[in-house]
Amino acid sequence: MRSKTSYQRGLFAEFLARVYLRLHGFRIVKSRYITGRNTHRAEIDIIARRGNLLIFVEVKNRRNIQTAFDAITTPQAIRLRRAAETYITRTGWGGDARFDVIAVCGLRIHWIKNSI
Repeated sequence: MRSKTSYQRGLFAEFLARVYLRLHGFRIVKSRYITGRNTHRAEIDIIARRGNLLIFVEVKNRRNIQTAFDAITTPQAIRLRRAAETYITRTGWGGDARFDVIAVCGLRIHWIKNSI
């Protein structure tokens, strides 16, 4: 289990990512979208929209960008895709969609588009 400070750092990284996306013209549709139960549970950190594009964002708070990518495992990527499919089905979204990663490394923010 993560320490309280680790959890708080993660929440702060998500806050920074939301601000960053807003500065780039995105509207935050949902934060911490959770679907499924038990082993099928998945959480999408941020769902944002700009025009006809919906992005599902995984936020990682790490020391460097490589460890941020390494933290996204294949099973996690599969769960995220299923959660996104559930969201799209429930909302009837008909536009474009993609998966991005925002890595918060200290005070630097790296936005990697189409990454999962």
